[in-house]
Amino acid sequence: MKIITGGVCAAKGFTASGIRCGIRKNQTKKDLALIVSEVPASAAAVYTTNLVKGAPLTVTKSHLADGTAGAVICNSGNANTCNADGIMIAEQMCELTAQAVGIKAEDVVVASTGVIGQPLDLTPIREGMPALAAGLSIAGAHEAAQAIMTTDTKCKEVAVEFELDGKTCHMGGMAKGSGMIHPNMATMLVFITTDACIAPAMLHKALSTDVADTFNMVSIDGDTSTNDMVTVLANGMAGNAQITGEGEAFSEFMKALNTITVQLCRMIAGDGEGATKLLECRVSGAKDTAAAKTAAKAVICSSLTKAAMFGADANWGRVLCALGYSGADIDVTGVGVKFVSRAGEITVCAGGSGVPFSEEKAKEILLEDEIEIAVELGDGDASATAWGCDLTYDYVKINGDYRT
Repeated sequence: MKIITGGVCAAKGFTASGIRCGIRKNQTKKDLALIVSEVPASAAAVYTTNLVKGAPLTVTKSHLADGTAGAVICNSGNANTCNADGIMIAEQMCELTAQAVGIKAEDVVVASTGVIGQPLDLTPIREGMPALAAGLSIAGAHEAAQAIMTTDTKCKEVAVEFELDGKTCHMGGMAKGSGMIHPNMATMLVFITTDACIAPAMLHKALSTDVADTFNMVSIDGDTSTNDMVTVLANGMAGNAQITGEGEAFSEFMKALNTITVQLCRMIAGDGEGATKLLECRVSGAKDTAAAKTAAKAVICSSLTKAAMFGADANWGRVLCALGYSGADIDVTGVGVKFVSRAGEITVCAGGSGVPFSEEKAKEILLEDEIEIAVELGDGDASATAWGCDLTYDYVKINGDYRT
């Protein structure tokens, strides 16, 4: 397993493109992305748990009922959510894409991200489609990743190379996500491609299993999005024997997928709206996995903890407070807490009580841009990790005028 370049075009048979077609008010930002597989691909997706769902999710879920897809079309700048004509617009986006790349509309995954409740004009998409399709290339992954960004400040791309049955396989992913990020699945847009050969049912099993420990453990602001999803396309062009059940090949595929998703989780958390720091809460010593996950999420979601991290304040009491109201089965008299970064580590709590520590050293550790909050519960052997970011003044500024 090794990290490579190429994003969603690292896998054989995938091309991508990204353009500015005019959906967004900002005339300098791309707003329409396209990913195409050379051959039909197995496909799987997971969707937001929000009861208010964007029209693209409804259309995509219908299109993926047969477990196959050949292209992904995604716009930014408008969520196409809570619109009376939303389903029709999403379906027409698929029709335009299908005509441009020569596949059936039912084989297109459609996604939108941006402002909720504003009608999405199809005109710029229709007029931009020829240029978008003409720009498809194996070098187009970065442009596609740029085109799905909203308040993101960084492109989020990753790719890996791995082996299945002696065949070299590749997997790549791109994501958007900066605000309105909170468990559970899905809370961002993620598109993953691979040239590994895997049956649709096993692809769905792999994805739904993985997200429980990755994307469902990310939170920026406590708001679960209406639109977002994670989609995986596997076109089989690597030539490995098709994965149809569990075994060594499926385990290797899962490792590759997890490598992609964990990296994207960290990128999303670290690029939270207004964020200056990536926070990673590692909980160990829990009675069971459920308790570990609940505890880790509570710490990451705590506004007080997030604000303390922004100020480089080693206020470990806020961590204990979050653990106490989390609902996890915890013996709080056995809790230990450390803050860890590139600048070192410092123990601030042991046995549920404070211990003497250097405030100066703690501040030095917490001034770094990646902070680990290590929590030892002392109740068992289970563990979990959650990702988030600090809470800054800029988060309010960004969201105070997001629509206007």
